[in-house]
Amino acid sequence: MGHRDLRGFLDDLAGDLIRVREPLDPKFEIAALLNEVQAGGRAVLFENVRGHPGTRIAGNLLSSRRLAARALGTSEDRLVDTYVERSAQRVAPVQAMGAAPVHDFVHRQPADVQALLPLLTHYEKDAAPFLTCGVVLARDPASGMRGMGVHRMMFKGGRRFGILLANPPLSQFLANAEAAGKPLHVAVALGVDPAMLIASVVKTGPLGPDKMEIAGALRGAPVELVRAQTVDVEVPARAEVVIEGHMLPGVREPEGPFGENTGYYFSNTSPVVEVSAITHRKDFIFPALCPWTADVDTLLSLAGGAELLGQLKGLVRGVVDLELVPGTCSFAAVIAVKDCPAHEARRLIHLALTLDRRLKTVTVVDDDVDIRNPREVAWALATRFQAERDAVILNGMEGYVIDPSAGGGAGSKMGFDATRGAGATFDKIAIPAAAVARARAVAAAIDRG
Repeated sequence: MGHRDLRGFLDDLAGDLIRVREPLDPKFEIAALLNEVQAGGRAVLFENVRGHPGTRIAGNLLSSRRLAARALGTSEDRLVDTYVERSAQRVAPVQAMGAAPVHDFVHRQPADVQALLPLLTHYEKDAAPFLTCGVVLARDPASGMRGMGVHRMMFKGGRRFGILLANPPLSQFLANAEAAGKPLHVAVALGVDPAMLIASVVKTGPLGPDKMEIAGALRGAPVELVRAQTVDVEVPARAEVVIEGHMLPGVREPEGPFGENTGYYFSNTSPVVEVSAITHRKDFIFPALCPWTADVDTLLSLAGGAELLGQLKGLVRGVVDLELVPGTCSFAAVIAVKDCPAHEARRLIHLALTLDRRLKTVTVVDDDVDIRNPREVAWALATRFQAERDAVILNGMEGYVIDPSAGGGAGSKMGFDATRGAGATFDKIAIPAAAVARARAVAAAIDRG
């Protein structure tokens, strides 16, 4: 199963955790090192943060499928299946018993948030430090429904943040609060266990399940909640840090530029949060997540890709697997199918491109292609795809807000049917399984020296 909190996850990593004792600055240097080592797929714990003695920063927490599997207490080959099975379940949160660790220290009306927290500046032209993996929590003032999601937050100095609300439900919660002329109570949980972080970015729809219940299902135990100190919101009792505040009604201010998950800078005019309190654990660990890195790829692959795979399996016969292509901001996907005729492959392309508004390209391949191996996907496109026959183009589709090519408006989408087609006789070359197994055993012995 999963972990009770971030500390439990880090304790479990052993050789998959890099400890950095060299003093590094939250402005650029920590982000630079996280980018530099991400290819190794290991988490990083910074134990000497310049300007914040005693504070640690943890990053690259989901920079590989291996780490994601450990986060959910499963194996890599069972990662997607485990996610799909558990995310379909519900484990309701419970009230924390006794003192909540996140309330070890309480700072009301802090004069300067940055004096308390090591806020990170990630990229060269970022306008300010940003929170990138805070789980923003709120309740709808109209229905009482809880909402949670990850929204970037720009530090504006003192105790104010700008917040980008590109996705519901929090944007609707704010609209309901503004209609009543009131601020929206919010809390931002930082340093939560990885299962909760994954659950926070799951797409659930306006009347979907409580994401806190999905978090409980993913981690295999209910999330412990406690009432915040200054706002009417329940927060994870074992988070490392919680920022409490109010989203001000009718207030919009410039926010950005910020180096987004698209690999480009993006600016917006966004709502403003005024901080009323910061609470944290003793010797807290601050989380880091660099945009446009493997961390984001893994997070979206599980919370977005696995959800889409489950939908498509229920709509098209023969769907086997789905991969959101790393480095594409979840704008490109590869889908593997078995015994899927051409007309069904085209229907699958249409469905995928319309079900997920982020997707711009979809490639459909047979299940003899390893969809997580770019070389094999490129091979399938080179040898099984004919543009006139197998391309699908959809015009006038909704563009995603942070996609610079769409300019915030309509865009085009494209599908590639790179399957052999029903009745095709050409087969992929292969080596007998026994010989492959023998070769792997010999190679493993060589690696051991």
